[in-house]
Amino acid sequence: MSTLVHSVRLLGSASVDSDRTDGWALFDAGRVAATGVGGDRPHASEVVDGGNGCLLPGFIDIHGHGGAAASFDDGPEAIATARAVHRAHGTTRAVLSLITAPIDDLAARVATVADLCDADPTILGSHLEGPFLDPGHKGAHTESLLRAPDAASVDRLLEAGRGTIRQVTLAPEREGAFDAIRRFVDAGVAVAVGHTNADAATTRRAFDAGATLITHAFNAMPGIHHRAPGPVVPAVRDERVTLEVIADGVHVDLELVATLFEVAGDRIALITDAMAAAGAQDGQYELGGLAVRVTDGVARLEEGGAIAGSTLTQDAALRHVVGVGVPLEVASHALSRQPAHAIHRDDLGSLDVGSLADAVLLDDALAVRRVWVAGREV
Repeated sequence: MSTLVHSVRLLGSASVDSDRTDGWALFDAGRVAATGVGGDRPHASEVVDGGNGCLLPGFIDIHGHGGAAASFDDGPEAIATARAVHRAHGTTRAVLSLITAPIDDLAARVATVADLCDADPTILGSHLEGPFLDPGHKGAHTESLLRAPDAASVDRLLEAGRGTIRQVTLAPEREGAFDAIRRFVDAGVAVAVGHTNADAATTRRAFDAGATLITHAFNAMPGIHHRAPGPVVPAVRDERVTLEVIADGVHVDLELVATLFEVAGDRIALITDAMAAAGAQDGQYELGGLAVRVTDGVARLEEGGAIAGSTLTQDAALRHVVGVGVPLEVASHALSRQPAHAIHRDDLGSLDVGSLADAVLLDDALAVRRVWVAGREV
């Protein structure tokens, strides 16, 4: 069945003026078959009036842990539950982030994600957020399970992932980190600097060794000081690097997020870092074996009070950054094409002719009206 969506601002298509409100896109056989503007539109078996809203490429989240009271660490049923709530908010494809755990448990979870990738192409693979992190910047990770990245553990995880590990976060100051960076990169994994005490020089060395991401910029790392710039400044200055940002207004002040967009906007990937409480109620939860309390949508560890992920969805992140002055086109890029690029999936994240027909229709208030995955409404 073909679908024509018309009367929209069409973003993410190089051939269509995104300022026009009479844009249209034709989906057929799972892909974008044609795009254009004006009233001379092709026929389709289903026609959707976009009501002068915005049609964007489907959102891609490369860093999230769960939602709908379910965690990606807890197996296929929990993964399906969590993915459904994020898909309803426009996240058509996602990398599943796995929290720090013993290597044997992580290997089993990575293997589970690999199996799911075979059956569901909207699951892009796994993200290992740990265990190769700095204990002093552990965030919501169990300190006793953090470790240096030894070769045997790296190889065990890569073998279990069968080519589906898309990203790994590590602290480059840990012993063996640079060898691990090179091993992961050789295996096609995007390496992120994060949960780290690295200074600017160590961070630059990590980028030169092959790291190309910074995990949730500003969070779980040294901040910017005028004599000690920390990891964020080298990331901003390095054109090879994508900066993850959690734009919930809790993790990073939104005015600072807007400033970051002004200097590195085309290299920002808006992520959720969402835990199980996303799309669910306040209350008590667990993240990586640690007790979490969610109050007014803010998740914090019960012991110590550290922020424990977010309850963010990507459509809310879009509204937040647009609300502080980031152009919609730039925000859309940070939710689709740039995260896809960061994990080496440049075939995703656009509405150019021939691309997969993953799309989100937003109304004037930037709320999600309809979502398509490979041309099928979900």
